[in-house]
Amino acid sequence: MTKKTPQLTDQAVLTAYNVLKDVVDHTPLQYSAYLSQRYDCQVYLKREDLQPVRSFKIRGAYYAISKVPASQRAQGVVCASAGNHAQGVAWTSAKLNIPAVIFMPTITPKQKVDQVKFFGGSNVTIKLVGDSFDDAQAAANDYCQSHSMTFIAPFDNLDTMAGQGSLAVEVINDAVQKELHLDYLFAAVGGGGLLSGISTHFKKSSPQTKIVGVEPAGAASMAAAFAKGQPTNLTQLDKFVDGAAVKKVGALTYATCQANVDRLMQVPEGQVCQTILDLYSKMALVAEPAGALSVAALEQYQDQIHGKTVLCVISGGNNDFNRLPEIEEKALIYAGYQHYFIAHFAQRAGALRQFVNEVLNSDDDITKFEYTKKVHSDKGPVLIGVRLGQVENLSGLLERLAEFDPNYLNLQEDQTLYRMLV
Repeated sequence: MTKKTPQLTDQAVLTAYNVLKDVVDHTPLQYSAYLSQRYDCQVYLKREDLQPVRSFKIRGAYYAISKVPASQRAQGVVCASAGNHAQGVAWTSAKLNIPAVIFMPTITPKQKVDQVKFFGGSNVTIKLVGDSFDDAQAAANDYCQSHSMTFIAPFDNLDTMAGQGSLAVEVINDAVQKELHLDYLFAAVGGGGLLSGISTHFKKSSPQTKIVGVEPAGAASMAAAFAKGQPTNLTQLDKFVDGAAVKKVGALTYATCQANVDRLMQVPEGQVCQTILDLYSKMALVAEPAGALSVAALEQYQDQIHGKTVLCVISGGNNDFNRLPEIEEKALIYAGYQHYFIAHFAQRAGALRQFVNEVLNSDDDITKFEYTKKVHSDKGPVLIGVRLGQVENLSGLLERLAEFDPNYLNLQEDQTLYRMLV
């Protein structure tokens, strides 16, 4: 007889809330006039980016560690993470004055390593191991066994899930106070810890609210689990939305989400990037890619949410500003403004002038131009980036480009070449 996977209970979430209410910040349920006007509904944001570590992960980390028996906890805790979970564990270790060993991949940006050091101080030891999260996690598990320390799971642990769910208790309490009846709730899905906690409490306290889990299109591991009927490894994983890029969801999170979540949906990374820039420019809100997923989902859902009351969980705000050029680039490509081509130019004076005059629209701009003259050849390949003045001008530009060079390459149609050359 197959043993049934346990599910998170609402009582566990409420117990976690009572532990955490005097520890973590009760983040605001904030009305967004901009998003409400844009989508013709009432949009509220749960601002977990305002936590001390700028992420909801502080909840699950603290509660899971607090549940470890005191004598065992004093021996120290271990985690593997390149992001928000590591910061939550580090912050907790300093708060409880216990040692923590945090394993991070060697490719982790220095900014993230420095943040973990900042929150954990002298209580934290950081070990950079391997080139991937899987390498770091394997090393962390080995270290736990050899040093009699406790591993703090990032999502597939009932205590971690209950801690994340404490934010749902805050939301319900605030909604009652504001006399709000929430029709939809959107929250990011990575490993599923956040969505498990939220959906468990909402199904008990606000069953009329539709719970929508939002995944990156390139890392839809919960959708893969739903389709397979059990957690399954993705064959490919796009790590751009790093806070939600998980190859395989947990057995516990899958069982809980499968029971409580109304729908899963996927958002392309370009839409996520547009949302990050939009939140910053319109609301001065800094969201990391995973933190923007819930708001990015509204674009696809605008017909269903018309006139409704909607909640989006801003799950984190740890965005590395060094990534902004990449984020802007992806947003422009997704919106249809930025394009890259390889075209063959005649190797003579005036060839570029001909291209500008005969191919480009009057309000287009050249953003990239790379060309090296070839010896003993009448033509040479040029890598050229074009930013359209108007998206509608693309079809005419492609027609004129085909006349200029019938053998041109559109790099948007060849992602391998695009990554290598752009």
